[in-house]
Amino acid sequence: DLSGLKDELGNLSKDGLSHIQRLELSRYNPYDDTGGDQSFSIALLDKNGDGAVITSLHSRSGTRVFSKPVKGTKAEKYQFSKEEEEVVVKAMKG
Repeated sequence: DLSGLKDELGNLSKDGLSHIQRLELSRYNPYDDTGGDQSFSIALLDKNGDGAVITSLHSRSGTRVFSKPVKGTKAEKYQFSKEEEEVVVKAMKG
């Protein structure tokens, strides 16, 4: 029985590495013609720095939402903006 419990605990520990554990949110104003920090970027990462960055850019003409995959804290397919890079770094520190 102890052997089975040890194996199960090992499986749970390994599985836990792939869940969101690192989170960081930054609000900011990327445009001169809007007031307040209506835009944001959020990093949702696992222990290895894999996950996604979601960014919402708010302007007078509308709001756009972007999602970018992250692999090992690096942009996987699309280049990070300065704000996205910052939330990834902060998420991995905290």
